[in-house]
Amino acid sequence: MTPPRVLILRAPGINRDHDAAFACELAGGAPERIHVNRLAAGAVRLADYAMLVIPGGFSYGDHLGAGKLLAVDLVHRLGDQLQRFIADGRPVIGICNGFQVLVKAGLLPGVALAAPGMAASALVTLTENDSARFECRWVQLGPDPASRCRFTQGITHPIEVPVAHGEGRLVTRDAAALDLLRAQGLVALRYLAADGAPVAYPANPNGSLDAIAGICNPQGNVLGLMPHPENAVLPQQHPRWTREPRRATGDGLLIFRNAVQYAASL
Repeated sequence: MTPPRVLILRAPGINRDHDAAFACELAGGAPERIHVNRLAAGAVRLADYAMLVIPGGFSYGDHLGAGKLLAVDLVHRLGDQLQRFIADGRPVIGICNGFQVLVKAGLLPGVALAAPGMAASALVTLTENDSARFECRWVQLGPDPASRCRFTQGITHPIEVPVAHGEGRLVTRDAAALDLLRAQGLVALRYLAADGAPVAYPANPNGSLDAIAGICNPQGNVLGLMPHPENAVLPQQHPRWTREPRRATGDGLLIFRNAVQYAASL
């Protein structure tokens, strides 16, 4: 079987594109790092790819807010292509800054609440960490078993991956918006406390409502998450790899394998 082609989006300030490409290749995909200007100019067609990754970093220096300018870029230069790509069911993952881009482009959570014409992006946003600091540590995540997310299917145990962000706190417009995320199965991942206690800082590194670490769209083919699974694909990347039973892979690879296998099935 031919490996599915994966477009790793590049833009000024993105710095995890090599890591994302390595994770996709390890998962069985055929990644290509493509600059957003090449897509906008028509030199490369998004429709020729089976999967899209928007990696982490500080796109456009996070001017006007984390992910905001790249979100505007995508909406105005690639909006129709992106909408068709998602409607076709092809997988899209936005990691850290990429999650911020998807939210601010209105692609996540992909639903509106009550008022006609209200933008889906108005339901949630990602803002400054409660600690008012850049948080960089390994965290434990638990997939929501009720989630529609294609990327977390079959993952039934906690996984460990790193976070590295200053604006990762997910908040909703109101309590009804949070209820909608839960009711429609759009919560993909939550931060967990290692000892089973209520999740608080630092296990929840940013103070996100309901300890939400990642959300998906109603189709389940678009995932945004703040943690970095692409930096947890090898056993040696885990900080305790020499002190614990040997792992076959890093936990983050599970997410990429699910995505690549789903892309290959389309």
